[in-house]
Amino acid sequence: MNPGSIRLRLLIAAVIAVIIALAIAGTGLIFLFERHVERRVASELAGYLNQLIGATAVAPDGTLSVANGPTDPRFSTPLSGFYWQVDATGGATSIRSRSLWESTLALSPSLPTDGALHAIEVAGPEGRGLFVVERVIHDASGKAFRVAVAEDHRSVEIATNEFAAELVPSLGILAIVLILAMWLQVSVGLKPLERLRLAVSHVVSGRTARLEATVPSEVQPLADEINRLLDSQVKALAKARSGATDLAHGLKTPLQVLSGDIRKLREKGEGQIADEIDTIAASIRRHVDRELARVRVAPVAAAHAARADVAAVAARVIAVVKRTPQGERLTFAIDAPPGAAAAIDEADLAEILGNLIENAARYARSSVRVGAEVRDAATLVSVTDDGPGIPDQAHAAAVARGVRLDTAGGTGLGLAIVSDVVDAYGGQLDIGSAGPGLRVTVILPHHRGG
Repeated sequence: MNPGSIRLRLLIAAVIAVIIALAIAGTGLIFLFERHVERRVASELAGYLNQLIGATAVAPDGTLSVANGPTDPRFSTPLSGFYWQVDATGGATSIRSRSLWESTLALSPSLPTDGALHAIEVAGPEGRGLFVVERVIHDASGKAFRVAVAEDHRSVEIATNEFAAELVPSLGILAIVLILAMWLQVSVGLKPLERLRLAVSHVVSGRTARLEATVPSEVQPLADEINRLLDSQVKALAKARSGATDLAHGLKTPLQVLSGDIRKLREKGEGQIADEIDTIAASIRRHVDRELARVRVAPVAAAHAARADVAAVAARVIAVVKRTPQGERLTFAIDAPPGAAAAIDEADLAEILGNLIENAARYARSSVRVGAEVRDAATLVSVTDDGPGIPDQAHAAAVARGVRLDTAGGTGLGLAIVSDVVDAYGGQLDIGSAGPGLRVTVILPHHRGG
């Protein structure tokens, strides 16, 4: 996936958001669970505390006695983590559970005076934290005593850790489900952009002239702007083509007059001057012809759903070339499978084949063959002759952009025009040896039909 894609950015943002949200939620759930366990422990200790209060008595001299402590055997097991302690308010006597052994609960020196139940945390035997509930009781004679019941806080921590161990995998599964849901949401949300991309590719490939995709209202303004841009481009190119055509036709009339003057100079015996002027006029004519071809096949040509049958166009071009002096002496053959078509305007394909076949006929010894082949998404059209060809070292230069082939190898201006037309349709031009002869191959987009 492209690092700069919107899909990847949205997915990364979604993954980060899900992880942060679940981390916060998990921390909050663990905290709430810990508070819940502490409340449960406090409730359980309060029950033991009430039992202890009911079993405690204070003698007139302030002596404490506990008839029957809590029946839970853990209070009788040394350092079991469950402890109780009863203190006289004067600090004279203190009764502790057997589980405390030689230790005491380090309660706060200040007594709670409201008589309510209090939950605190203190340090217990071996430095372990204890969760304590305590209460100060006043009997009928006004004597008071302090009752405390404690439980090792590790029980809360163990329960919390077990809860966290079960919660984390569940949150991991939830994270995967949410990320998949986010991926589905992103895919569905970006689907209109994919339709827009396909619509643009259809415009580029020449299937349609405008965007014809159905997109949401948020994307519709973009599609409308692109359509307006395409319309303005078509108008601007049409205007440019019209202006270039008018200019070229305006130059043709003076060139025809100049041709008449050249003929008159030759009749007067001024052959050298006539040849020089004729060379200049021919150069101007070639430039005019090339610019006309380039303007006619400007990128606007790709905006039409064009289709050209290779065999049919080749047959029409060959029929014309056969009537030329070079074509009368040659044998022509067409080797194209039925239905071999290219996504190109027929007139432009005729321009390509006309230049290639004329060049081939000019240098061929006996035959010229036009072939076509459909390969993947391209249509390959080749023109082969049995003439002298072009040296292998000149092939790359012959098809290089901007090279003037009318002065290289006697191929004339034809290949330059062919190169311009092929470039306009996003194709390629390749020159190779036919052994003997020359093979020029044009690779054009394949027309899929419909």
